[in-house]
Amino acid sequence: MNPPFNAIPSTVPNKYKRTNGNVSDASDEKIPKAWTHKDEPTKGLVFVKYLSDIAKKQNWNGTKLAVLVPYSTAIGTSDTLKQFKKSILNESTLEAVFSLPEGIFYPGSASSACCMLFTLNKPHFDHEGNPNHETFFCYCRDDGFKKRKNLGRVEQFNDKGESIWKKKEDSWLNAFFNKKEINGESIQTSVSAEDEWLCEAYMKTDYSKLNQEDFQKMLNDYLGYEIIHGES
Repeated sequence: MNPPFNAIPSTVPNKYKRTNGNVSDASDEKIPKAWTHKDEPTKGLVFVKYLSDIAKKQNWNGTKLAVLVPYSTAIGTSDTLKQFKKSILNESTLEAVFSLPEGIFYPGSASSACCMLFTLNKPHFDHEGNPNHETFFCYCRDDGFKKRKNLGRVEQFNDKGESIWKKKEDSWLNAFFNKKEINGESIQTSVSAEDEWLCEAYMKTDYSKLNQEDFQKMLNDYLGYEIIHGES
């Protein structure tokens, strides 16, 4: 599922907007103003909650849902976002989160996105409210594609003519299905609605792979940030 990142969720029943995901508490109260803006407060999770409720009603037990959402969905701290996360986890398990490449939608959009994988109708918490399942996080930022003007993202090949992407894909899928923890790439940990749902917050860095170019890029990014924000 690829819900709109910046759009008013007009197709979602109003009861979700009045109750922050606790549909059973729906009332006739007015819809909060935040829901009338394009930057809706759940960052796409209202669509996940809506679909998970449909799955529950239709008895789609064990159904997998992969959803593309902006980074702000994974790291946001607003009360509304946390309440929706909690409501979703009460009914569905967060199996994995994949950090996607920068400029994944280039040239159409500059949004940074991640892919969340849920198992519907399978609570993330046990009867005491603790996570009963470790979530797999994978850093899939460098996928072997390069941005090219007027062409979009173009697949790259090594000196032997082999697809760099294909090797990355095989490595990431192997890590996911076998739940492998790889420094700088993947990790498993328990999370709740209060935590960040992004690999960068938990993975260990493999410093052996760092080189002068990485260090220079970090300095350039930092200086660029200061220039853009008018800091010295």
